[in-house]
Amino acid sequence: MYLQPRLLCTSNYTGKLTEFWSNSRRCIHQMNVRKILKTPLICGQPTDETHPHLMKKGELVPGIQKKEFIIRRHKLMESVLNTRKDFYHIIVIPSAVRQYMSDHIPYPFRQNTDFLYFSGCQETDCALVICGNSIDNFTSTLFLKSYDPQSELWNGPSTRSEYAPFIFGVDDGKTLPQLSEFLISELKDHKNCVLWYNQKQKIQSVVDKTVNNIAAENSIYIDDTLNIHSHQLRLYKSPAEQKLMRQSCQIASKAFINAMASTKPGSTEHELYARLDYECRMGGAEYLAYPPVVATGNNANTLHYIDNKQQIKDGDLILVDAGCEYHGYSSDISRTWPANGWFSDAQKTLYEATLSVQKELIDMCQARPSLDTLYEAMCFKLGKVLAEAHVFKKNVDSSELNLFARMLCPHHVSHYLGMDVHDISTVKKNIKTEPGFIITVEPGVYVSKNNIQVHNEFLGLGIRIEDDVLVTENSIEVLSEDCPKEIADIEKIISNPLK
Repeated sequence: MYLQPRLLCTSNYTGKLTEFWSNSRRCIHQMNVRKILKTPLICGQPTDETHPHLMKKGELVPGIQKKEFIIRRHKLMESVLNTRKDFYHIIVIPSAVRQYMSDHIPYPFRQNTDFLYFSGCQETDCALVICGNSIDNFTSTLFLKSYDPQSELWNGPSTRSEYAPFIFGVDDGKTLPQLSEFLISELKDHKNCVLWYNQKQKIQSVVDKTVNNIAAENSIYIDDTLNIHSHQLRLYKSPAEQKLMRQSCQIASKAFINAMASTKPGSTEHELYARLDYECRMGGAEYLAYPPVVATGNNANTLHYIDNKQQIKDGDLILVDAGCEYHGYSSDISRTWPANGWFSDAQKTLYEATLSVQKELIDMCQARPSLDTLYEAMCFKLGKVLAEAHVFKKNVDSSELNLFARMLCPHHVSHYLGMDVHDISTVKKNIKTEPGFIITVEPGVYVSKNNIQVHNEFLGLGIRIEDDVLVTENSIEVLSEDCPKEIADIEKIISNPLK
């Protein structure tokens, strides 16, 4: 059984509350706050009053002010308006719903990323609707769950729709059953309407059925390219987002250090997994950002190895790919270290080759290349450095080095990072990076036991080194720089085990 405390928020203000935002010419008369003093404001998520240890005054979610969400909605409307000037635009973004692993046993809830990005709402079974035909004439309405005392008994309180303007900074709040009536009214009152809704991702069946039925009945075109607009906005991280990403990487880096220090032959991959999970949560993260790879020995040659059950043997290398989610923002780090605390000669050769390439690629980021440019550079540099280290059994022609590198590192060297680990999937990897982008740099070398091209001492070794890089106005910042990757530093950490 999952019991949750009732979240009550009583405002300190009295009288009419009017907020002005710099991005809007209108003011929002949100509500008569005297009512709140008589009836405590029931919130379905933490606020700066219920959770002052997590949130500062004015923050809607930890680390991000309410006004930033208003600015995001403003930018989204501006973006879709640029596609069709003479249309009335209706944007519908559903929240996630609670998922269950078995009867009555829920998975930890994770919000639909776009819904969270534009609303700041962390509740289930909701929808955000933004309507308008100009940047000066649009409204945001948040549809929340209807009051259900039986549901709240088991799952905790949800925010009342009448409080949505005050809490979330939207223009109006309604209940989700009112969505159909609302959309029909909007279509009836305006001509030349276009309905924006992501058809590719069926997140919430109630909203999906409502939108598609209304569109069919009224012969309204559904534009399902909304995620292109949202991803373009999410690509550029605000200062507040950068700070959260920095903290996420710092938490994960500390977890890696403690995982290295707890490593010993005879323990298991599962124990390291548990150490990473524990350290990230104790550092303030909600949970790991993805199922981690904790791969000892030849397991490292399975790129998405997440079984994490094997015993760690003396002499093994351990490849760990893990990160945490901190207030909605993910880190993604990979490190490789020896189980017994000391790299063998063959392990050191492959590791130093991979590390030298990674350092060069990170330096390249200062020139703001595309992710694809980084990948092509990795293939060239990795093939060259492995040949110079005499990893291959025979001399490899320079024209073949690129091919050999691609075989030894069959994955891309970079992806965008943010609220999702593999973030903003609609953004191409062939565009030049810009200030505000956060990317990974993760070359790897994977030598399976049946590889006939390399010397025998390298067989079964798998190495990946991954850091998270923020592109700034004048340079770059390696957000995961606190996570050791030099051989001397790693060996020193493991030689001083946790007590």
